[in-house]
Amino acid sequence: MSTSGPRTEAVTDRLVEANRAYAAGFTDPGMGARPVLGVAVVACMDARLDLHAALGLELGDCHTIRNAGGVVTDDTIRSLTISQRALGTHSVALIHHTGCGLQTLTEEFRHELELEVGQRPAWAVEAFRDVDQDVRQSMQRVRTSPFLPHTDDVRGFVFDVTAGLLREITPNS
Repeated sequence: MSTSGPRTEAVTDRLVEANRAYAAGFTDPGMGARPVLGVAVVACMDARLDLHAALGLELGDCHTIRNAGGVVTDDTIRSLTISQRALGTHSVALIHHTGCGLQTLTEEFRHELELEVGQRPAWAVEAFRDVDQDVRQSMQRVRTSPFLPHTDDVRGFVFDVTAGLLREITPNS
């Protein structure tokens, strides 16, 4: 299950050094934790998605919640609940994308992990084949959560990683 690539320590050292350069010119923007636009964006963690650039967002505009697949899990609901109830968001934008790695996995991934490490993960992989249907499922999970007081403005999209465009997904009736 391991992947080859740059040594983790070297990459992390590079990130820490970049932070030092960033901090040297940093000025406190003087903003609070409440997003200016009152929106939370749930998206995949895929490195090809530059959400702020793709959506025309600035620092402080939104809450961004990212995970593998951008799926709405219990932890996503936890973050959205805090975002809405404690920090004033009312809108939710769900963004999946073309060519998602979760389309290449199955729940068998959990079984393989169990065989390798001797313990079955408590979480589901949330793999899917049809990205549009998975966006619909995520919209439904948000809209039916008893913990979220604001479920009227929940919209779902698929981001095309080759064209940079969002395609809106209509929910099931």
